[in-house]
Amino acid sequence: MTGATLLAQGWGWRHAGRRAWAVGNLDLTVPAGQRLLLLGASGSGKSTLLAGLGGLLHGQESGQAAGELLVDGVRAYDARHRTGFLLQDPDSQLVMNRSGDDVAFGPECHGVPADQIWPRVDEAMEAVGFGYSRDRPTAALSGGEKQRLALAGQLANRPGLLLLDEPTANLDPDGGALVRAAVASALAATRATLVVVEHRVEEWLPIIDRVVVLGFGELVADGEPDLIFGRYRAELERMGVWVPGTVVPPAAGRSVAPATVLEADGVSYRHRGAPADAVRSTSLVLHAGEALAVVGPNGSGKTTLAMMLAGLATPRTGSVLAPDSDRPLHRRRPASLVRAVGTVFQQPEHQFVRPTVRDELVQAPRRLGWSAERSAARADELLDRLGLAALAQANPFTLSGGQQRRLSVATALSGAPPALILDEPTFGQDARTWRELLALLQEVRDAGTALVTVSHDRPFVTALADRVLPMADGTVAA
Repeated sequence: MTGATLLAQGWGWRHAGRRAWAVGNLDLTVPAGQRLLLLGASGSGKSTLLAGLGGLLHGQESGQAAGELLVDGVRAYDARHRTGFLLQDPDSQLVMNRSGDDVAFGPECHGVPADQIWPRVDEAMEAVGFGYSRDRPTAALSGGEKQRLALAGQLANRPGLLLLDEPTANLDPDGGALVRAAVASALAATRATLVVVEHRVEEWLPIIDRVVVLGFGELVADGEPDLIFGRYRAELERMGVWVPGTVVPPAAGRSVAPATVLEADGVSYRHRGAPADAVRSTSLVLHAGEALAVVGPNGSGKTTLAMMLAGLATPRTGSVLAPDSDRPLHRRRPASLVRAVGTVFQQPEHQFVRPTVRDELVQAPRRLGWSAERSAARADELLDRLGLAALAQANPFTLSGGQQRRLSVATALSGAPPALILDEPTFGQDARTWRELLALLQEVRDAGTALVTVSHDRPFVTALADRVLPMADGTVAA
């Protein structure tokens, strides 16, 4: 097995329905076996370039291409068998009900001999630190566990080109370290070429040997890591690119109002097909103007607890109540629920229902009875604050992962709910939009909104949280 060579000659891509090119006139050569870190501000074209290299941009119905993008001297679309691509959303890559079957799916499709498939599956699952057997239902996995499984599926194919789009963004620190170790081991064994997009720059430096920076579709900087983060540091910081050594100040001490906004009393939840509860007999009280961070390893029950607090998962025991009604949140009608709590899902595209970014932002206020003028003013404010104004008429599904995340947060904020549940709200953000998102959440918290954030982003938790709730094995850790 040898690594793939990559060549872009005047390559560009414009998504269908968009005027601006996501990537334009790009010239780039990557030799076999190189390990490249691709950086840039949110929306600069990083994910588009990865999708092009992965052969996912094909056909006039999805957009317009320019120039050439080659893998091993042929069109990237025709070299898909050489490529392993880990997408931002693991749900879009898991296709089987059982975990082992999902990892085996790729090797089977590539014609790997039957007696080699299961050893490959076991090797890949062990390499990424997947803590369950082959029989574990994929539906019972947390977002971070799904990401590890999806990576195992790509490694089992032993690709010549490995493309990783924010591979550790939803992983706990230990899980992220396991993934990086698995990637390094796979590269050493196969000599595959690596292109990784990741905002956690510092943690990838031991693996990569080249950094390429995109500035909204154009090449800004290219060279060895020490050169890029030394000579171009100030420019990268102006662009909003995360650089090694960035320090985030902790949240200032503050008092919290005593008013209760949500109360969970002994809630438990068990996923279908799972042998045990994902959350066990958990109680908490959330106060107005309080920011509560739920932290813990992948699979500890954080997202499940968040969905119960949002009224979107039915507790097996206990209930979640808001003070405006004696009816548990999970039994309230949608129109009533949105008046009590707003939700940001772990995968932002799961909550988009309108054809344009602006339509998404005015939908909730209009349903709450706001006037057209007030709804439009709120949408304009959020579009401007979160750097989405130029994309107001774009289809939400054509946005980058970081832009989709900001839109999902803005959508939840648009109706000004008294409580807001956010699952990994800083996923995919560059340094500039990260700070703006943090500032916006601090403002709504200080204005009285109660926040629950599920996050592996330790600087974000440090800067925002008034209280931290650690979870382990479905319960609040001592």
